[in-house]
Amino acid sequence: MAEIALVDTSLRDGNQSTWAAVGIDTAKTLTIAPVMDRVGFKAIDFTTSTHMGVAVRYKREDPWERIRLMATATPNTPLQFMSTGFRFISWETASPEFMALAFEVLARNGIRRFCLADPMNDAQSNIACARMVKGVGGEFVIAALVFTLSPIHDDRHYAQAARKLAACPEVDAIYIKDPGGLLSPRRAGTLIPAVKAEIGAKPLELHSHCTIGLGELLYMDAVDYGVSALQCASGATADGISNPPSLRVVENLRALGHTVPIDTEALTEVNRFFTRIAQAEGLPVGAPQPFDAGYLRHQLPGGMIGTMRRQLAEQGLSHLEGAVIEEIARVREELGWPIVMTPFSQILLTQAFLNVTGRERYAVIPDEAIRYALGRFGRPNIPIAPEVMARIESLPRTRELRAEPAMAPVAELRARFGRGLPDEELLLRATMPATQVDAMRAAGPAARHYDPESKPVMELLRRVLKLRNVSELSVVKSDFRLELRGAGSRALSA
Repeated sequence: MAEIALVDTSLRDGNQSTWAAVGIDTAKTLTIAPVMDRVGFKAIDFTTSTHMGVAVRYKREDPWERIRLMATATPNTPLQFMSTGFRFISWETASPEFMALAFEVLARNGIRRFCLADPMNDAQSNIACARMVKGVGGEFVIAALVFTLSPIHDDRHYAQAARKLAACPEVDAIYIKDPGGLLSPRRAGTLIPAVKAEIGAKPLELHSHCTIGLGELLYMDAVDYGVSALQCASGATADGISNPPSLRVVENLRALGHTVPIDTEALTEVNRFFTRIAQAEGLPVGAPQPFDAGYLRHQLPGGMIGTMRRQLAEQGLSHLEGAVIEEIARVREELGWPIVMTPFSQILLTQAFLNVTGRERYAVIPDEAIRYALGRFGRPNIPIAPEVMARIESLPRTRELRAEPAMAPVAELRARFGRGLPDEELLLRATMPATQVDAMRAAGPAARHYDPESKPVMELLRRVLKLRNVSELSVVKSDFRLELRGAGSRALSA
């Protein structure tokens, strides 16, 4: 029987999968932080550059402040930053110099564990990032083998990538990342041993999703094949299209005789907190998913299937849904079997939609598909089909996009935005609209505490304050009493 560690994903992947990355803010993060630090997690999957952009754009909160405060609140648990190739916040390909600065500033602000998941499964790209991270003070690097189903993504493909990653001294651990929840227990029986045979003593972790009900069963078998840590979400952020639920995974592993060295009482409190957030904020709650064999063909995330259906219905083309699904598989093969994850899932769906609804296939090719073909998101696994590449090369827009200037050198960025600007703000301004960064700064420090129990009361108060014919209000609850009165006959005002 094995000892299995847990990595909690609630604040990052759970929030992203279940709540579209906008359900968590600094106050919620800091409120649960001390409890998460008591659980005994191997790490907390905390943020990505995309999530940092969401903090600025939608919450008007400083993502660097959030990292610093969380790192202080969880001294016993490393915070993880996930990087997807040479990019930071925007999908523009970043220069090595810019990425090195981003990694350095992340480490300086409290990120101790760096997860590298190249969207093309390019081992050499991951190795370059790993060396960069360690070179600027990063403490721990874990590199991903991103799982998908295709004729070229066989066990040999992953074993070869694992061998290259394991040979890099800057890579401390490896994990199988299954963003689509596609890895079945049966396939794991050959894949995990093939990877383990190549990586020797380096630890192997597993990250999967419950999209079609495979993730939780997969976890029970994976530990028998040598996986030493499992990545799980908690409470309402788990299950559904998210990661397997932490509390249930722990209970099942222990029932099977394995050891999971975590504080169950603290983990129960973490689970309860994320569920209370969903109840207070009206957010979705993850639930077990049925098996869907059709998903194995198109592999599109659930949210994108909904988007496709809406777009077809708006144009009176709902009858073409099956054709679009089949076209996705065809386009994916022609584009070199990209993994169906952001941004490739969006590229595949858009191109398939245009191919089915247009006058002919590839009559219209969106900019992101052209950028993909030009290698802006990394090298395709195999060459793009010659006839498709010829069509792309014939477009005037291709010549325009090929001539796009590369990211400016950091020295030029400093001159543009101000040489005295802190590195943290420079990284935001170089990748986000100035108006969004200005709004974040104007909003001031983020709140640091969140009480889900107060949410209904605050909503009631906001509604009452909008009524112009109410002059007095009393709120009484056990040992709490609040009275609001307008002056004379005047209505209440905020």
